[in-house]
Amino acid sequence: MSNNLITVNFFLSASALWQRCDLTRPWNDPSQDFDFAHSGPASAVIALEIDGAIAGAALVGHDGHRGSTYYVAVEPKLQRSGAGRALMSAVEDWLRARGVWKLNLLVRRENNGVVRFYEKLGYGDQDCVALGKRLDGRTDRSATRQIGRSIWF
Repeated sequence: MSNNLITVNFFLSASALWQRCDLTRPWNDPSQDFDFAHSGPASAVIALEIDGAIAGAALVGHDGHRGSTYYVAVEPKLQRSGAGRALMSAVEDWLRARGVWKLNLLVRRENNGVVRFYEKLGYGDQDCVALGKRLDGRTDRSATRQIGRSIWF
């Protein structure tokens, strides 16, 4: 088992893995995200390779002091084998090597099994609300939802 920065040649394998793991959504283009991760030194795609095949993949990046990871996926038949832990270790090592001291990640509300996985790795609920806004002019899928509370300053 080895961890490598993924090359463009592996994109189709990684993208297929993300689809098998139900990580892609119509409003997120994995090809665009993959390309963007390769566009600068503050982001990358990490691959977990076993016997020459991609067994796991994750996007990782940072803003100078906080890191983020997305599309964290392990081949379904290898889940609960330590492969996910190895992939996250590689993500964390990539960030540490760049002087980043904290990693934030988002998990979809309905994905309780993944929340438990991250809790076992030492991650905890940060008691935050994730807000977003599209800057590319497209309609955000959450534009019709409200946070459900007022905030006064």
